[in-house]
Amino acid sequence: MTERLNSAQPYALGLFRIVVGLLFFCHGAASLFGAFGGTDGNGATIDAGTWPGWYAAVIQLVGGALVALGLGTRAAAFISSGSMAYAYFKVHQPEALWPIENAGEASAMFCWAMLLLVFTGSGAFGVDRLIAAARGEQKAKAGSDRTPIAA
Repeated sequence: MTERLNSAQPYALGLFRIVVGLLFFCHGAASLFGAFGGTDGNGATIDAGTWPGWYAAVIQLVGGALVALGLGTRAAAFISSGSMAYAYFKVHQPEALWPIENAGEASAMFCWAMLLLVFTGSGAFGVDRLIAAARGEQKAKAGSDRTPIAA
């Protein structure tokens, strides 16, 4: 059973990355474009350039898209995780200690989910893997094209 679960790990991780990335992207789209009800449920958006909300929304939109695609996953997840840590400690935690008390559950969960992706990478179904595979094939071809130098 363990062997079967271990063999499915890259696929489960890939699906986890896609879902987390899409949900993160949706938060950015809601804040920037009023999608999914916007910031207030009636299509409101965050004013451009306002600190820190607008910048967080840009990170959510771009970081979420990159994570969902599995493109530059580790870097995008690192920046996204940091932005959610900032959101939690600067916006939510001063209100109360526990996330359930200060409405910081989403920030805390996204922070830890993105941090996990920093260490695990994209898993299956990611553009990162396609690029790595293509580079591996190029290196293999380049290595086989070389003629040995006679001594």
